[in-house]
Amino acid sequence: MTRIVQISPSILSADFLNLQRDVSLITSNGPSPEWLHIDVMDGHFVPNLTIGPPFVKALKAITNVPLDVHLMIDNPGAQLDWYLDAGADLVTIHVESHACAMAQAFSTNTLVKTTRPVLSKGTSHVIETLSAPQAEILGSLLTRIRDAGAFAGVALNPHTPETVLKPLSGLFDVVLVMSVHPGFGGQSFIACSVDKIARLAAVRTAAQKRKDESEGSFLIEVDGGIDVTTAPSVVRAGADILVAGKAVFGAADPVKALAQLRQAAL
Repeated sequence: MTRIVQISPSILSADFLNLQRDVSLITSNGPSPEWLHIDVMDGHFVPNLTIGPPFVKALKAITNVPLDVHLMIDNPGAQLDWYLDAGADLVTIHVESHACAMAQAFSTNTLVKTTRPVLSKGTSHVIETLSAPQAEILGSLLTRIRDAGAFAGVALNPHTPETVLKPLSGLFDVVLVMSVHPGFGGQSFIACSVDKIARLAAVRTAAQKRKDESEGSFLIEVDGGIDVTTAPSVVRAGADILVAGKAVFGAADPVKALAQLRQAAL
């Protein structure tokens, strides 16, 4: 069976004063994207500040395209229901954000919040492994998302290894691999992300061979620096969903750019 790669244009690169126009443009001319990616940033987990639940609710009212809500925030537990109630169809939380927030509460030594310099605009938080309490809380958030009828996603910063997800196996529908440091659009693709995607794909294949449907059915999403030049390599590595902001909404002809990206992902 041919694998269908899904496209999730990031509205972070759209014209916010003409958002309905931009969304309508790419969803009403030719094949519509499978998702619309919404970057929620709180100014704490990442240095940038973007949008909140009212914006998601308003966007839900103007399009039938499922909303892919990426929470780059420090306290997803406190805000999760806001975005679910607003109409998010996929909600992705960062493994680093909640783990960082809970580190002191559990007095664990397993958390690594790096002080390494940011390699480009964005955050460089890293977590090497999850303590049992941290995994339990993250797992409960993913379950809350599923129980609300949405898809549950978990995101990994560029230097967070995919092995951190082992205690959460079977609890998520999507793994979002950040191929830039989260916080700002328009960054360059981090090439080693391809290897991480391939390792995640290998884990998925192994689970499928064991006929373990709960651990082998997740999709791999990649976000950051995706365009017609980087899309082929991440798709070959195993990516299923491509997030693209500048490559679509930043193009002179977004409709043509979306079609070209889809072609590059074949």
